[in-house]
Amino acid sequence: MGFIKEPDGIDFVVDSKPLTDKDRKRISDAIALFKTTGKKEIYSPIRLKKKRQNTSA
Repeated sequence: MGFIKEPDGIDFVVDSKPLTDKDRKRISDAIALFKTTGKKEIYSPIRLKKKRQNTSA
């Protein structure tokens, strides 16, 4: 991935939306799990089941 050069007189601003406390906690837990076990977080079967139901209709 390369850098984007800003034209003169134009500023590119990347503005991300703020994270909720729930999002921060989940990210922190995922990082802690990866550091201790080397494994990535696995989605719960309920979440995957809902996703499959929506695509099969």
